[in-house]
Amino acid sequence: MKDIITTRLYPTSHGDIWLGADDEGLRLCKWATESYLSCRSKASRDGLQLIDGSNPIIDDAVSQLEEFFCRKRKEFKLQLAPYGTEFQMKVWQELMSIPYGTTITYGELARRIGNAKASRAVAMACHNNPISIIIPCHRVIGSNGKLTGYAGGLDKKAALLDIENNLFNK
Repeated sequence: MKDIITTRLYPTSHGDIWLGADDEGLRLCKWATESYLSCRSKASRDGLQLIDGSNPIIDDAVSQLEEFFCRKRKEFKLQLAPYGTEFQMKVWQELMSIPYGTTITYGELARRIGNAKASRAVAMACHNNPISIIIPCHRVIGSNGKLTGYAGGLDKKAALLDIENNLFNK
């Protein structure tokens, strides 16, 4: 039997976001870019059944994301249940410790998880983050201080950091 994940497309002023959740928690919060269809395809290959709809977890995520985009929320309080490898989970957990309005480099993130030479693997884990925005991979930048790599596009990464910098300074 396949695990069933309820999914919903949530439109924002920055682009559509694909949300998915089951009884365990929020599983997906991804920008609905060209990778949206590949995510659905991968989910099916991974033995997940995706059904369109909503549930209380998705409704709560929408409410908190709306507050975030309106610069009224600094912290998300959601039950998260991402799928990933042990290494990815370690990276995603560390991402949650980066304060709003701040950024770190991929190298620093690698050092924080105890593997200073793993910056490329850390970057790939960030790229594969299934719960974007809420697990804040957008707070990780290149060693030169520039915005690099973001599955939703650098324009969205810049917009998210701008939202957080405005929140952080109030």
